[in-house]
Amino acid sequence: MATAKKATKKAVKKATVKKAVKKATVKKAVKKAVKKATVKKAVVKKAAKRKPNAAFMKAMTPSSALAAIVGSAPLPRTEVTKKVWEYIKKNKLQDAVNRRNINADDRLKAVLGKSKVTMFEMTKLISSHLK
Repeated sequence: MATAKKATKKAVKKATVKKAVKKATVKKAVKKAVKKATVKKAVVKKAAKRKPNAAFMKAMTPSSALAAIVGSAPLPRTEVTKKVWEYIKKNKLQDAVNRRNINADDRLKAVLGKSKVTMFEMTKLISSHLK
């Protein structure tokens, strides 16, 4: 009987060791998968940040007509557009009914060439005044 008990104890011990090893490998695999997932998320977040296009950030000199609105100092295209919008809002040149349209005053008409333009046309027309 003693040998049967010993054999049973050995078998139980062996089975629990196998289970423990199996659990440990499963835990390691889960930890590894979680680690990979967090690394992938970090990579995705880093890739999502955009860098501004260098062509937009290049300082350009405005023409004399445009300089009357934004100033004569060289500015990047983005800043020129911002300053033109500040001028439009300050002088209330945006159409009341259709806010996409801009009703140009004398200064702005010298730049745009028309008395009424859409906001999308405006950027195209302004770009011809930048050197």
